[in-house]
Amino acid sequence: MAVTKAEAVWQGTLREGNGTMKLPKGNYEGPFTFASRFETGDGTNPEELIGAAHAGCFSMFLSALLSKSNYTPTRIHTTATVTLGEGPTITKIELNCEADVPNLSEEDLQKFAADAKAGCPVSKALAAVNEIVLNAKLV
Repeated sequence: MAVTKAEAVWQGTLREGNGTMKLPKGNYEGPFTFASRFETGDGTNPEELIGAAHAGCFSMFLSALLSKSNYTPTRIHTTATVTLGEGPTITKIELNCEADVPNLSEEDLQKFAADAKAGCPVSKALAAVNEIVLNAKLV
């Protein structure tokens, strides 16, 4: 199986400092600050990257489950809204998925989506999150 790593560098104090996060293979490198994480500053933050990872993993896992059952998804679009609460702690993630899958019923989509939510590796890694909500619909 694949092994990957990402990196981050932080310089300075929590409020006045700044950092960069970098994904492997040169696919992304960007800044993060106290303002980009806890306010409305420029840059990204760890929770956005977790959301992107969760949305991507869920979409791929859903596609795999559908494909194994002889459905060919045309498009799966998932957003992940990550809520950072007191602590700070990630308190909630809301996955919103729109799936274009010919010949699939809404009822079957709900079953496949629930299985994808439970089975994708990022969902498993985020098991400590108090609430993960899934909204899936056919388009």
